[in-house]
Order: sequence, then structure tokens, then C-alpha cells
Amino acid sequence: MRFFYQCVEFSIESLTERMIRNTKYLFLLAALLVANILPVKAQVQVVEHLDSLSILIGEQAHLTLTVNVPAGVSAELPTFKPSQNITPGVEVVEWSDMPETKTSDGMSQLKRVYVLTSFDEKVYAIPALKVKAGGKEYSGQPCAMKVLTVPVDTVHPEKFYPPKDVQDNPFKLSEWILPLCMSLLLLLCIAVLVFLIVRLRQGKPVIVRTQVVIKVPAHERALGEIQQIKKSHETSSADQKEYYTRLTDTLRKYIEQRFGFNAMEMTSSQIIEQLQSRGSDDMIAELRELFMTADLVKFAKYETLINENDRNLVNAVRFIDKTKTNEVTHPERVTPVLDADDKHRRQVRINTKIAVWCAAVVAVLIFAYVVWMLVDLLM
Repeated sequence: MRFFYQCVEFSIESLTERMIRNTKYLFLLAALLVANILPVKAQVQVVEHLDSLSILIGEQAHLTLTVNVPAGVSAELPTFKPSQNITPGVEVVEWSDMPETKTSDGMSQLKRVYVLTSFDEKVYAIPALKVKAGGKEYSGQPCAMKVLTVPVDTVHPEKFYPPKDVQDNPFKLSEWILPLCMSLLLLLCIAVLVFLIVRLRQGKPVIVRTQVVIKVPAHERALGEIQQIKKSHETSSADQKEYYTRLTDTLRKYIEQRFGFNAMEMTSSQIIEQLQSRGSDDMIAELRELFMTADLVKFAKYETLINENDRNLVNAVRFIDKTKTNEVTHPERVTPVLDADDKHRRQVRINTKIAVWCAAVVAVLIFAYVVWMLVDLLM
């Protein structure tokens, strides 16, 4: 009995020691598991997904490559040129990147979509794509894509027909009536345009231009003409009638411009009366004597002496000097005044030009519309 108790006691002690040792191993194993689990959460994850397992020849499938990397780690995804094979028989049409997103565990998620196509009937193995991240290389998962051909009924070959010829559509007047009417309207517009252009060229333009004229005062003009009369009388043997006619006409013009009454249509006495009524008494006696001498020479064939001619010329000059104003020679802008007929012709010409431009614009628009309709009908 005592031996039995000793054996039981020895077994309990050995079992306790073994449990203590096993507990140490369990703690060590848990520590190793935790140390391995923590980096796993921060590892790079590459997922490769194909949206369609089978396509027809020439159709397209989308291969999505998703890469999860820790924040701050850059990743280099594979790229392909247009029409480059991702595997023999499968072409990459194009690829595009999706916006970068953040996952719930703080990882950065990158996505790139590849558009694939194939023109041969076969089951293709899409290889695992390589991704470089953090100086290491990671791979996705290979996938398969089946390319099917278009089913052809080979049992009934009599149902295969050759290509049809170009169909000759029948002529329909209803389809051409509008282009025909628009073409006639275009011809009418062209005829009106030609008529207006001809009328525009036949009519003479009414040009209104402002001119700058040097305005010479009346006394300067009169004194200049008297100097010419004096020179011509000294160098030639002109008769006295012509001499006094030119002299009195010069005085009449000066008086008309200076005093504002029609001296050219008045007699000598009427001119003297007008000057006296206006209060111009300067040199009236000498001027009356000059006009009386001129009337006698022109109408009574009176013969004057040489000193008498000179005296009358001096009296004319003195009268002009006494009655002249302070006006000086100056440039003046003169705009011609149009009469009613010129204004009418000018307005008609402006209206014709406007009509020409309107007819030209309408003709161009109709022509473009007719061409568009003809192209639409013939295509």
C-alpha cells in the first residue's frame, strides 16, 4: 500500500514538471506565432481577376490587377504596348489605371485594368503578372480564358449564299423635288445678283468729300486782281473799255462780298446808294467819279487821259484799303451740299449694295444646302 502511494506521488510530480516544461514551450510557440502574424498583415498582396472566362473571337475581356501595399511603399505594375501579347494568342488592346484608394487596415490599393482580346479559338492560360514593391517581386494568380468561334452550320451547305450585288434603288420624284426647287431658287438668286451688280456698275457714284479750301479775304483777292489789271495795262495797249470793265467788275465783286448785296446786278448809282444807306461814306466821292468815268467809257466812248486812268486805279485801291476787314487768309473745310436728286441717287446706290450682299449670302446658303441634300441622296 505504501509502495502504491509512492508511485502515485512520483507520477504526479513528473506530470507537474512536464506540464511546466510544456507551458514554456507553449509560450514560446505563441510568441513565434505572434511574430509571424504581425508581418503577414503588412505584406504586399497581389490579386489577378478576369471578368469573363469565355469570349467570342474578336470580343474583349478585362483583366484587373489589384495590389495592396503598405502606406508609403511604391509599386511597379507591368505595362504592355498596344497589340502586345500577354501570352501567345492573346493581345493587350490597352490598359488604364484606377484611382488609388485606402483599405480599412491602412494599406494603399492600386488597380490596373488590361483590355484583352484574341482571334483564335483556344483555351489560353493567362500568366501570373509580376509586381515589384519595396525592392521585392510579387506575383498574382494565373487564370484561364476560353475563346470561342462563331458557330457555323456545316450540315446544310446549301444555305450559304454568295454576296449580293449593289442594289439599284428606283428613282423617286418625291426625294428630288426639294433639291430641284432649291436649285431653281438658287438660279433666281444668281440672276437677281447679276442684275443688281450690273445696275450698280451702270450708276455713277455720288461722292461727297470734304475739301480743304484756302479762303482768301475779299480785299486781298480784289487787290490781287487790280495788280493784274495794272500790269496788263502797262504791258499791252488794251482799249480803255476793257480796262474799266475789268476794274469795275473787280470793285463790284469786292463790294458784293464785303457788304453783302448783289452789286454785280446793280447800276453804278444803285451801288452808291446802297453804300450810303449802310453808312459807308469812305471814298464815296472818288468811287462815284470812278463809276461815272467807267460808264462814260463803256457806253459813250469817252476818251480818258493817262493820269486819269491812274487816278481811278489809285482810288479803287484806296477804297478797298479803307473798307477792308481784319480777315486773314486761312484754310476752310468745305463740304459740298447735295441736292435732292443727288441724295436720291446716293440712297438708291446704298440700297442696291445692301441688296447685292443679301442676295450673295442667300445664294451661298442655298448652294450649301443643295450640295448637302445631293450628297445625302447619293450616298
